[in-house]
Amino acid sequence: MVTASAAPPRLGTLLVQAGVVAEDAVAEARGRAAREGLRLGEALVAMGAASADEVLRALALQQDLPYLEPDALPSTPPVLEALPARYLRHAIACPIAVDDAAVTIAIADPTDPRLPDELRQTVPLAVRLCVAPAPAILAALERAHGAGTALQKIVDGMGEDGGGADEDVEHLRDLAFEAPVVRLVTLLIDGAVAADASDIHIEPFEDTLRVRYRIDGLLYDQEAPPRRLQAALTSRIKLMAEMNIAERRLPQDGRIRVAAHGRRLDIRVSTVPTIHGESIVMRLLDRSSVFLPFDRLGFTSAAAQAFEALIRRPHGIVLVTGPTGSGKTTTLYAALDKINRPDLKIITVEDPVEYLLPGVNQIPVRPRIGLSFAAGLRHIVRQDPDVIMVGEIRDLETAEIAIQAALTGHLVLSTLHTSDAPGAVARLQDMGCEPYLVASVLSGVLAQRLVRRVCGACRAPDRPDPARLLALGVTDAAGVDLFHGTGCGECRGTGYRGRIGIYELFRVTEAARRLIARKAPADALRRHAVARGMTSLREDAWARARAGLTTVEEILRVTQEAGA
Repeated sequence: MVTASAAPPRLGTLLVQAGVVAEDAVAEARGRAAREGLRLGEALVAMGAASADEVLRALALQQDLPYLEPDALPSTPPVLEALPARYLRHAIACPIAVDDAAVTIAIADPTDPRLPDELRQTVPLAVRLCVAPAPAILAALERAHGAGTALQKIVDGMGEDGGGADEDVEHLRDLAFEAPVVRLVTLLIDGAVAADASDIHIEPFEDTLRVRYRIDGLLYDQEAPPRRLQAALTSRIKLMAEMNIAERRLPQDGRIRVAAHGRRLDIRVSTVPTIHGESIVMRLLDRSSVFLPFDRLGFTSAAAQAFEALIRRPHGIVLVTGPTGSGKTTTLYAALDKINRPDLKIITVEDPVEYLLPGVNQIPVRPRIGLSFAAGLRHIVRQDPDVIMVGEIRDLETAEIAIQAALTGHLVLSTLHTSDAPGAVARLQDMGCEPYLVASVLSGVLAQRLVRRVCGACRAPDRPDPARLLALGVTDAAGVDLFHGTGCGECRGTGYRGRIGIYELFRVTEAARRLIARKAPADALRRHAVARGMTSLREDAWARARAGLTTVEEILRVTQEAGA
């Protein structure tokens, strides 16, 4: 690394000499850096004049350190007792080679003046530094210190007997109770909870077993046990979920209740037979996180007032729409909590009950004994309710009972799967509901999605490709400051951490009722709603991007099926 006695070459000079940027771009970037409190490299990346990789290469050259390509980092980095994983993730540094005399450590920020001294004071060996991109370093740290290390210890202790596809049931049952198998399942669940995953996917293929976690809406591969352990792993999970381990030809559903990392979880388990064995998906439901107060849902003030007005009406139907995992249940719970008061009787029918609401009668569906959404709703109306919440309208029978309940003076809240708010009308009509009945009872539809939030720990200025902005419908972003995450230990190198809601509220006016009764197509309803001020999902999301909360790429990914 360059010392204070030898002045390093200027970053801008190096980039100009390398042909990466022109001198006028460097001058412009210096001005922006001074105005916005950025470093020169950050300003160049924000302007789109240079890529983060080009800047990092120049910084490595400036500090006289070798630059490593991501694939040059070892598949199994060495682990040093003097450098704990938590410290390395915070510093974004990873040992990549060690011998009796020295250790080579890859770092992501060669301009950090303190890090080299910290490393040399901590490690009882000579320290050689090199530079590599942050995501590559974090991935290497995960390989060295992640769940894979614990997994290998468990697998090594299990021997070769993992049970085969044709093993008898009693042998599989015995395997499922063996300590290593129990620890293996516990490790998978603990890892998912630690990563804030919503789902665990365990998928068998011909020669491999694949394990993935869904984190903030996307699937990420995890270290997986050997294929030979698939039968034992499946049997253990099915026993925990009270499934029939002898039945491998039909899909099954079950539930597990566990405690992990101080949180009580309900886990919904689904198995389906594939050509290579049973595929398992485990959905993690954390009762402590499914509930948010109404004022923390992330509505704009205007949308919050409009939606609250809908849920405070004495009768009618209010729907929340969106794909699976878009936060519909959380919104419904927040709505019920907002309007809950002693003079109202509120009853819900849910699959499953994910959060206990004080003062609310909550009914879990039990399809095996005939308690479906429709059956539960049919009996709820005889319980003298003021407000009814149905977890989902899945069929014509449930829809018709909900409509009758609204016609007889009840407020009904429920969910549907549609791509946008006006599309809920067409969905009800496609089920077989009469247009004039839908027109008479529907009060409003809230469509929603969850977009990933830019990580606050590595948030940096961003300048998206103009073509991406145009795809979003933005023709002029001059003067708008946008941000993205560069990747760090806090966000596991993704640049995102957590999710926020985006919303589209369709309020059914008298003019809209006439359109619905005439069975107007969804695009006509959409044009009508937009003409009367409806904010689309993309418009709402763009407001979040302007506030520095999400990115253009994330908006396009999440809203590609929604209306413009």
